[in-house]
Amino acid sequence: MNSTNRTVVVTGIGATTPLGGDAATTWEGLLAGRSGARRLEDERFAELPVRIAATAAVDPLDVLPRPLARKLDRSAQFAVIAAREAWADAGYSGPAGEDEAVAPERLGSVIASGIGGVITLLDQYDVLKEKGARRVSPHTVPMLMPNSPSANVGLEVNARAGVHTPVSACASGAEAIGYAVEMIRTGRADVVVAGGTEAAIHPLPVVAFANMMAMSKNNDEPEKASRPYDKGRDGFVLGEGAGVVVLESAEHAAARGARVYCEVLGQGLSADSHHIAQPEPTGRGIAAALQNLLDSTDLKPSEVAHLNAHATSTPQGDVAEVKALRKVLGDDLDHVAISATKSMTGHLLGGAGGVETVATVLALHHRTAPPTINVTELDEEVDADVVRDEPRALPEGTIAAINNSFGFGGHNVVLAFRTV
Repeated sequence: MNSTNRTVVVTGIGATTPLGGDAATTWEGLLAGRSGARRLEDERFAELPVRIAATAAVDPLDVLPRPLARKLDRSAQFAVIAAREAWADAGYSGPAGEDEAVAPERLGSVIASGIGGVITLLDQYDVLKEKGARRVSPHTVPMLMPNSPSANVGLEVNARAGVHTPVSACASGAEAIGYAVEMIRTGRADVVVAGGTEAAIHPLPVVAFANMMAMSKNNDEPEKASRPYDKGRDGFVLGEGAGVVVLESAEHAAARGARVYCEVLGQGLSADSHHIAQPEPTGRGIAAALQNLLDSTDLKPSEVAHLNAHATSTPQGDVAEVKALRKVLGDDLDHVAISATKSMTGHLLGGAGGVETVATVLALHHRTAPPTINVTELDEEVDADVVRDEPRALPEGTIAAINNSFGFGGHNVVLAFRTV
């Protein structure tokens, strides 16, 4: 098929998160302002500086058949669960080909993870040390590969147009969705299952993040630990789960009579080139990604009514993001209702862009911005309209929303959506 510049729409959503085992319960939790952060009861965390995390509300082992689950890392388990929900929500009754609405050669899978199968890697190393080489699982390599979630989702839906895994730390899930948009726009696929997943709640990643001074150590009140924009914020809370969307060309969706949540306007990309872990303090790279988005789409700043911020609850990152927003959007930022949903879900790393895209799509669909919780004293440097404590209705008419995702290494990805 010749290259095109087709309109891309969202026709299906799926999620499994610290707030719920599907997209609906996750959305209900966001609107209720419920925190998914909990104490880690496993004795392996007992002596660590951080003993809290936002663990999945529903264990994937309670959802997936045991023969399948034992061959998948926890990150891939989450991805398969969210993808199954999104695929069914989009109205497909079976894999491509079996459901004749889409041909396998016109279907892609782009599911990202920032870390990959780290739990499998670490657990199987323990098996090697404690029980010997013969006890190491023969499934170890396919389970620990970063592309395992995307590959397994591709197998689920029979995707043959391409199966991809962009890895850009905490921007991975958003970059996956942006890549999927380009697959459709250039004519390589008609439908793409896209999103992000992560499962890294294990003592080693937890203590490593803690020693970087990146995580909150509020072990006594886990539900209050993630507090984006609050003056007393002290780092993020690690989360786990997955968020997946089904993207289609508008023509393909119309031809099969699909329900459409919203249009995907496009993405903006940049790199800070500043530090391997610290954000560029003026927000220069973030501003460049936002400007790239505006330059490459027909989005006008005056259309933007809502923004799901990256806002991890780190002292530097939250402020840098707001500075960038003000620099690019100017006075139009004053009418943007900003939600920081990591205050409830925790930070899902490579899964964050997927879960927060689901939240952004639902915010437009329901015309409601979720609240940001735990902001008791707003940082005076946060010159923006943060939705606090209670959901807020969004305007009628045609409106747009932005989802920001940034990652270690200086990766910046900005996605934009518009009502239809």
